[in-house]
Amino acid sequence: MTDHIETDVVIIGAGPVGLFAVFELGLLDIKCHLIDILPKVGGQCAELYPEKPIYDIPGFPMVTGQGLVDNLMAQIEPFNPTFHLNEMVESLESIGTPEAPLFRVRTSENGTTFVCKSVIIAAGGGSFQPKKPPIDNIDSYEGTSVFYAVRKMEMFRNKKVLIVGGGDSALDWTVNLQPIAKRLTLLHRRDAFRAAPHTVEKMRSLVASGDMDLHLGQVSALKGDNHVLEGAVIRKDDGSEHLVDCDVMLPFFGLTMKLGPIAEWGLNLHENLIPVDTEKFETNVPGIFAIGDINTYPGKLKLILSGFHEGALAAQKVHRYVYPEKKLLFQYTTSSTSLQKKLGVAA
Repeated sequence: MTDHIETDVVIIGAGPVGLFAVFELGLLDIKCHLIDILPKVGGQCAELYPEKPIYDIPGFPMVTGQGLVDNLMAQIEPFNPTFHLNEMVESLESIGTPEAPLFRVRTSENGTTFVCKSVIIAAGGGSFQPKKPPIDNIDSYEGTSVFYAVRKMEMFRNKKVLIVGGGDSALDWTVNLQPIAKRLTLLHRRDAFRAAPHTVEKMRSLVASGDMDLHLGQVSALKGDNHVLEGAVIRKDDGSEHLVDCDVMLPFFGLTMKLGPIAEWGLNLHENLIPVDTEKFETNVPGIFAIGDINTYPGKLKLILSGFHEGALAAQKVHRYVYPEKKLLFQYTTSSTSLQKKLGVAA
């Protein structure tokens, strides 16, 4: 039998921006359910780089992806949000009016139906899949010797690691895994990198000191039996080939983003992003908001902290839809006794 859930807001996406939206909504007595296609909360932070350091979160000189998610979960605990994981929103139907929005949201996996007054899309770039290098039989090594994300650094301790790529992910993991790997090799098609200059400098310093290797070229074949990698054949620009010994290969070629059903929800998409205003981050459909990497507007910066700001302003407008007869009184958590009671910190 199909479940039917009534709530104030449905948040699509349980990454950091979606999680912080729970906090901003909770301060305004707005209840919400979150839906995410992943099996756990945290979005890309938890799925792709849980141990990667992040340096641009206000108040945290450094925090890991998973650390940020854990802190956000602790922050929203007083509001008891409900999570629906491993589920994808299949349809979003407007059943209200522009003045009094109401939506019916259905998921595909468990056939859950939600009726809510507002929808906040915090789906990052949509569902994401790693771009795979065109190497024969690479599938047979995936999950045992070939990985597209680093979820636990300890998996690579004392391993001969080959990292392929020239962007931020490739260079960041090069300098982070080099101290624990038995030997680390970075491979890129050319001697120019698209990563932060200081990270590139650190990599070149490690190469100069002999603590790691750098090769130019592309992987043409993988060697090893029984799904266990033993080496990769590298082809240089001049056509010559040589074998690099490795137990593990980490290809970082970026992600392929897919919007999925979002593209069919009647939103005015622009290059697979959702245009919003900068007052309340509402879409062209009253009651539907988009925050985080999924939205676009003049001056947009794809930063987590920008998504936090967007979520805070979106919550103010959501309040008007959820409590149309109630005047919104702006308060600070530092001085408001009522907000502190909601957070469980009042004396």
